Amino acid sequence: MTRGMHEIVRIGTKLGGRQETFYGLTGMGDLIVTCTSMHSRNRRAGILIGQGKTMEEASKEVGMVVEGIEATKAFYELKEREGIVMPITDALYKVLFENKNANDAVQELMSREMKDEHSFIEV
Repeated sequence: MTRGMHEIVRIGTKLGGRQETFYGLTGMGDLIVTCTSMHSRNRRAGILIGQGKTMEEASKEVGMVVEGIEATKAFYELKEREGIVMPITDALYKVLFENKNANDAVQELMSREMKDEHSFIEV
């Protein structure tokens, strides 16, 4: 979630948003609920995809719109256009739209070189 939040802040501030907004209830609060609630359609779809189901199968099983699927596509296109580095978005896009194995995508993300995760904090 921390790395995901960093990507969200990076693209949001690049587009003119304020960093503080993303660390409040509308940003961090929503991210926490989306990632941890058993009622989250995004979380449920992600678990199903991680278990090997396709995006279509997961969406059908959830039975409602999974906003994260279209959001991933939109953010991927935006980050490509703006030249923003977003490795989690890249991985999600490849799993959802290019049939990359979810376990392989996670392994690649976890084996990336460590970077400073505090460079965005103004002291």
